Amino acid sequence: MFFFIKKSEDGLWMKCASCNDITYRKQLVANSYVCAKCGNYFRIGSKEYINLIADEGSFTEYFSEIKPADPLKFYDVKKYAKKLKEARKKTGNNDAFICGLCSINGVAAALGALNFAFMGGSMGSVVGEKISLLAEKAAGEKLPLIIVSASGGARMQEGILSLMQMAKTSGALAKLAEAKLPFISVLTNPTTGGVSASFAFLGDIIMSEPKALIGFAGPRVIEQTIRQKLPEGFQRAEFLLEKGQIDMIVERAELKKKISELLEFLKGGKS
Repeated sequence: MFFFIKKSEDGLWMKCASCNDITYRKQLVANSYVCAKCGNYFRIGSKEYINLIADEGSFTEYFSEIKPADPLKFYDVKKYAKKLKEARKKTGNNDAFICGLCSINGVAAALGALNFAFMGGSMGSVVGEKISLLAEKAAGEKLPLIIVSASGGARMQEGILSLMQMAKTSGALAKLAEAKLPFISVLTNPTTGGVSASFAFLGDIIMSEPKALIGFAGPRVIEQTIRQKLPEGFQRAEFLLEKGQIDMIVERAELKKKISELLEFLKGGKS
């Protein structure tokens, strides 16, 4: 299981929601946000993943000025515009995807990450646009692309505009493939819905963190549809690795090292 970070009032200590162990923040960061006592992963945001993967001080953010609109004037429990405002205040980001250029152990690369804390990491028009722009920039500058996914799927508040992003991102990645540049997809907990059904599973290499929930529809929906009991561990990273749907499972602390090794092997970067 994965857990959100819980902060004390002064922010110096963090509590694991699994074993209730309280850890000094700096120690948790040094351990890649993994509980030293029980081994459970804290759920982290896009900035934390970028800090874990990119060389220190090398990341330059792009396309941060793009903001979502509210074309449908959507309203459910509250207005979509209000939800966006709350998500921006909570995360400090304009939308759920942060991206840019960096180096990874000296290899130049394009890097992006979804933030589950921003409306469940949902993919709306802005997320799709930024992923497409990043893929095009990677192709133009002949750089490998790495995307870290954490998402509940398409953003329902934008209707068909969200679903269109599946085709849009897939098309942008096809151009990257035509340029013979590698795309490494990193799946974290959870990676589901329209994200898993599009760019997240189009990687030349698909890796996952341990025990991550990965799939399209939820297990309950699938069981009701096929009227069968699902196997134990269904939609977890280990089950998908066994069935050949992902290439490898990588501990969070090893992500940078493994990505760097793959980039060198695929010869997709510029030292």
